[in-house]
Amino acid sequence: MTENSIFLEKIASNFSVTQWQWLLIICSSLMLFFLSPLAKTTDQFFKAVNKKKVPNTLILTGSLIISWIFAKSITNAANLGLDYGIVGGVAYAGYYLSFAVAGMIIYKIRTQGGFNSIHEFLTSKYGKNAMAIFSILIAFRLFNEVWSNTMVIGSYFGEQGSSSYYYSIIVFTLLTLAYALKGGLSSSIFTDVIQMILFSVLLIIILVAIFSVDDFTSKQIITSGNWNFELGLNLFFAAIIQSFSYPFHDPVLTDRGFISSPKVTRNSFIWASIVGAICIILFSFIGVYAQFKGMQGQAAVEVGKALGVVILLVINFIMITSAASTLDSAFSSFSKLLSIDLSLGKSLPFGRIAMIIIAVLGTIPVFFDAEILSATTISGTMVIGLTPIFIFWDVKVPTISFYLSVICGLVFGILLVFNLFPETLIFTKGKYADLLWVNVWGILSCIILYFIPRWIQK
Repeated sequence: MTENSIFLEKIASNFSVTQWQWLLIICSSLMLFFLSPLAKTTDQFFKAVNKKKVPNTLILTGSLIISWIFAKSITNAANLGLDYGIVGGVAYAGYYLSFAVAGMIIYKIRTQGGFNSIHEFLTSKYGKNAMAIFSILIAFRLFNEVWSNTMVIGSYFGEQGSSSYYYSIIVFTLLTLAYALKGGLSSSIFTDVIQMILFSVLLIIILVAIFSVDDFTSKQIITSGNWNFELGLNLFFAAIIQSFSYPFHDPVLTDRGFISSPKVTRNSFIWASIVGAICIILFSFIGVYAQFKGMQGQAAVEVGKALGVVILLVINFIMITSAASTLDSAFSSFSKLLSIDLSLGKSLPFGRIAMIIIAVLGTIPVFFDAEILSATTISGTMVIGLTPIFIFWDVKVPTISFYLSVICGLVFGILLVFNLFPETLIFTKGKYADLLWVNVWGILSCIILYFIPRWIQK
């Protein structure tokens, strides 16, 4: 230990870890509340337009990255690093291809199609009923984002089911809701910039700490995993396949695709794909270190405990930062969904009420035995029917094509949830093999069903 780290440990030891964690949550949330802009118009609240200016490439890229590097994601990245070595981190980073896919499709929808939102595109091509079904899918996604991220915060305060676990989740949700209510999407994007800077600094501190251990080097990282299907590649290829549908059911991502110019948007999404994947892989180093040290359990928590209270608090703070960025984005997107996309009430009071509704509903699963990773893998499979709808967005098909593809995706998602998919159609072994092959066969089926009405019509 250096003299500085010993000094920091002495300061940290004056309070318990839990007291420091409460201090981090309360102080960081209050800081964001007072710094966040107050939205006085619907354009400020729903579209992040301030002084007639929209986010530039740097701001939009940072906002995209931090809104997707949520507490759930970096927890999964660390745990996958623990289970599969560097292969696990790379596998989870595969989901970040979603940015590049979404960026290119949204660019074409805007420039070639002339549409101003995903909902406008779907209504124009498939009708209002199709748009309503799509809205239900993305509402379910936002619902998942709330509980799956706040549960990560709770895990740092106590065991699942303990009173401290529940109290921390409720307080964190309320504090994040407070500044989201203040500025809507303007607050979300403004705080994203601060949160991205904090995330970068804290990640560097963590990496320096684990590499300062004498026997842990880059060689241990490179040799930490085996590149085969049983040990990570099932998840990697499943993530790549899902990336062609996954981003379109996430309004946190797609809402940001329509607030800046098409060119700025496309460039920002491509950069976010690259930088976001790198960040996830770097964070998985924590899990690789945990594997190297023979640790078990939650990788980030165990590594934090092993490296001392200061690093534990740094890891805790990075979780708070990333969870808050996703939570405020989820609140803003749900508010826009009800107010603007579904035209249920285009006013600031209604938009703020919508935020309160999703905060309450999204917290309910916390009190049940929900799995964090399932929020990504299962919801990603449920929406594979969106693949042909967006990849072939400019191909003329009958309206029924939308319903056939979406329903087919939901059926395959149900088969995955209830373990009903035939083993004879699974051609690899190991964990996530069923996830991979459900997605392979599911997407092929969705594409075929999507085009059958077109072929019949011709």
